[in-house]
Amino acid sequence: MLALERLAWEPEHAPVCAHAHFALRDINLRIAPGEFVGLIGPNGSGKTSLLRCAFRYSRPHQGKVCVSDHDVWARSARWCARHVAVVGQEFPDAFGLKLVDVIAMGRAPHQRFFAGDSAQDRLLVIEALAAVDLDGYGQHRFDTLSGGEKQRCLLARALVQQPRLMLLDEPTNHLDPRHQIELLGLIKRLGVATLATVHDLNLAAAFCDRLYVIHHGQLVASGTPWEVLTPHLLYEVFGAQALVDKHPLHEYPRITWIT
Repeated sequence: MLALERLAWEPEHAPVCAHAHFALRDINLRIAPGEFVGLIGPNGSGKTSLLRCAFRYSRPHQGKVCVSDHDVWARSARWCARHVAVVGQEFPDAFGLKLVDVIAMGRAPHQRFFAGDSAQDRLLVIEALAAVDLDGYGQHRFDTLSGGEKQRCLLARALVQQPRLMLLDEPTNHLDPRHQIELLGLIKRLGVATLATVHDLNLAAAFCDRLYVIHHGQLVASGTPWEVLTPHLLYEVFGAQALVDKHPLHEYPRITWIT
């Protein structure tokens, strides 16, 4: 569903920037239909930069980005919006819009120019509100919501796009533990190919089918949570010692940081 092939990218002002790890080098990544894949790594390692290349925001200096075997830079922005939904870390300025209006924006790529929302569009918005536990909030203004409620609203907007691929940058930011678990569980149940940056490694272990590890702009490991989340790799990449054992109630690994 998503393939990054020998991708390289660097900021426009890289020659005067001493932080070479902001650049991406020789990135090869693949996500199959239905996979929930996590992208992990320390701050400044290139996670958000990689996502921006994947959703056609930052053009790579070399390599390819393909969605469903289509080079995204050979397709229109509208085509990409019909196939790929994005939820970023930053909240948009909604200019006083209500939740139903913000979420309905996700239907725009599927509508003809200047066309209004259809009955089906409105039904999708109502279903998305319920899916992210915001049922009854539709007439609230977006800018009056808490950070967690805004995050769930933006996920609802992504859902109504009916994408084939979702790219999520820290989707659990601002969420309390209950909504972190419910949101990631919802994403997994959707069965839509998903690449998400995740800071909480225990959440990544619990919900992701596979993980990619990025460090200094390069992918240094990939595999299942058990294959990737080893004490040695965690120390090499994050610079902190950790105990890794089996979760007492489930089959995935549990990370305990050693202070």
